[in-house]
Amino acid sequence: MHLTPREEERLLLAAAADLARRRLARGAPLGATEATALVCDEICEMAWDGVPLADVVARARSVVPPSSLLPGVASLVPVLEVEALFPWGSTLVHVDAPFVASDSYPERSGATVTAPGSLELAAGLPRRTVVLRNTGPRDVWISSHFPLAQANPAVVVDGGLAEGGRLDLPAGEALLLRPGESRSVSAVVMAGSS
Repeated sequence: MHLTPREEERLLLAAAADLARRRLARGAPLGATEATALVCDEICEMAWDGVPLADVVARARSVVPPSSLLPGVASLVPVLEVEALFPWGSTLVHVDAPFVASDSYPERSGATVTAPGSLELAAGLPRRTVVLRNTGPRDVWISSHFPLAQANPAVVVDGGLAEGGRLDLPAGEALLLRPGESRSVSAVVMAGSS
């Protein structure tokens, strides 16, 4: 089975969440790692089911009650962030105070809404045009913030930016390369790269 790094992370998160569920089922308190994994797993599943973002954030705070945590865990994890796949694409879900009782925390949407107009992404970072070639037999998707150096080995990066660069796309968007396809794209040169 061939898994992308994102798929590997998702499976690891699900395994850690299952550990948390087993501990809760037998009445054992959760530490920060398993409590975080459980909330993040539930966020990802709600996103997959198409639950609106504001509802995902609100429900996330009720996944693990503070009484089910080891002492000090609630203050150890002041915020959770997980990139979740919604039907419309990936979105970074931000949950403040995930382990505070939901009735004692003011409602927030979990989204950042900008004023109308243009917003420069990766402001001040240089761009370079590169050519991506899919030399493999399958479609390859490369998401907005995925390092080109870690892309599928079937993708060849021409233009000298394999190390230290990513696609110049808004967060949550991705580029599809069909088998044998070459595309000229803009890439962001990350800090410290040439």
